[in-house]
Amino acid sequence: MEVEVVYAWPGSQQVVKVHLKPGATVSDAVIASGFTTQQQQKFGIFGKAVPPDTRVAQGDRVEIYRPLLIDPKEARRNRARKQRR
Repeated sequence: MEVEVVYAWPGSQQVVKVHLKPGATVSDAVIASGFTTQQQQKFGIFGKAVPPDTRVAQGDRVEIYRPLLIDPKEARRNRARKQRR
């Protein structure tokens, strides 16, 4: 079966198609893609967060999520502080 593995950076993304045996998991797809990931990396299939042991199906788009650089609430507070000045 064929699935896409996607890893995005700010401003760009890399998409790799991999061929897997039936019953393969998200973790198997990521390993086959050649992307290096951290142990606590988060994953998704078509935008829905899933654990690494989730089985993939033909045509799935496996996404590797980057860790947040800043908490979204803190980023909003920072923007609000700047606007008040």
